[in-house]
Amino acid sequence: MAGSDAEAFTYNGGIVEPGETQNIRYGISETYLGDPVRIPVTIVNGAEPGPTVFLSAAAHGDELNGIEVVREVAHEWNHDDLCGTLVCMPVLNVPGFLAQERYLPIYDRDLNRSFPGRAGSTSAKRMAHQIFRNFIAPCDLGLDFHTSTRGRTNMLHVRGDTSDPEVSRLAKAFGSNVIISSSGPSGTLRREASDYGVPTITIEMGEAHRFQRQFIDRGLEGVKSVLAEYGVHRTNAVRWPGWRTIIDEDMEKTWLRADTGGLVEMHYDRGSLVYEGDTICTITNPFKTDSDSVEAPFTGLLVGVLENPVVYPGNPLCHMVELEADTRRALKRDRAQSDDPNGDAAPPPEHTLPPESR
Repeated sequence: MAGSDAEAFTYNGGIVEPGETQNIRYGISETYLGDPVRIPVTIVNGAEPGPTVFLSAAAHGDELNGIEVVREVAHEWNHDDLCGTLVCMPVLNVPGFLAQERYLPIYDRDLNRSFPGRAGSTSAKRMAHQIFRNFIAPCDLGLDFHTSTRGRTNMLHVRGDTSDPEVSRLAKAFGSNVIISSSGPSGTLRREASDYGVPTITIEMGEAHRFQRQFIDRGLEGVKSVLAEYGVHRTNAVRWPGWRTIIDEDMEKTWLRADTGGLVEMHYDRGSLVYEGDTICTITNPFKTDSDSVEAPFTGLLVGVLENPVVYPGNPLCHMVELEADTRRALKRDRAQSDDPNGDAAPPPEHTLPPESR
C-alpha cells in the first residue's frame, strides 16, 4: 500500500498513481505526413513520498551514451524502495535520433537552445514546450545527459551553476571529478529548468554516435549517488570521487583552436594532466614540411579533445581547465591507485561522501 503522503504524477492526458509504472509514447509534434512525433517516457512512481527526478538524454539526436543510462535506470533497476518519482526520457530529440543528426532536421534547429519552449512558435520551441510543461516543470530536480559533438570526445564531467546552492548540491552529489560552473546558454534545458526552480545539471561523457560502456557505468553510479543524496533510493550511498575541482569564473578555462589547417597528431588523451608549455598536439601539412606545435598555456586538465584529426584554422583542438596544485596532487594519488591514467574507468569501490563535503 502506498504511503499516505505519496502523490500521483500527472501530465496532459494521463496520470500515474503511487506504486505504478507507465511506459508512454507522448506526442510532441507531427511529421510532414501528419503522423505523430512521439517521445518515449517511462514514469516510475514510488509507493512512498519523495522528490520527483527527471533523467533526460539525446536532446542532441546523435548523443547516445545517456540513452542507455536512462533506459537502464528505468527498466533494469529494482525500484521497490523508491521514495518519490522518476521521469525517464531517454530520447528527447526523436527526429534527430532517427536521422542520427545532432539537431532537429526541421530547419536544422537545436532543441537544446529552445527550452522552455513556447506554444505557437517555431517547431523546435513547440516541441520543447510540450516536453517542458508536461515532464520537466512538475519535477524537483533533473539530470540531463550529453556527449561531445561528433569528432570530439569528453571526459565525464558535470556542468551547472554552482552559485545556486541547490544546483551546487546536485552537482556535487553526482560525484564527478570535474564540475564546470556556469549558468549555461539561454535555451538550454539545464539553465531554463534551473531558472524555473527545478535544479538541473548537464552530464557530459564520451563522444557521439556510440555506446561507451565505461561512461555508461560511470553515469549509472552518478545517478545512484544523486538518488541517495535526496533519499529517493535509501539503500544507496552518496559517492565521493576521490578528488574534485570546481571550475568557476575565477579559474582559467579555454578552447585551444588551430591557427593553421592540416592533420593533427594529439599527444594527450581526454582526462590528461598537462603542464604549462607541454606540446598538446602537432599540426602538419600533407608533406610534413610545415609543423605547428600547440602548447598548453597553463597547467590543467584536458576535459575534451579532438577525435577527427583534420582541421581548418579556428577549429577546436581541446577543452582545457585549470587545476590548482592541491588538486593535481590528489588527482595523481587517485590515478596511481587506478588502472586507468585518464580516469575513464568505472569508479573505485564506494566512498561515502563526508557530510561537510556535500
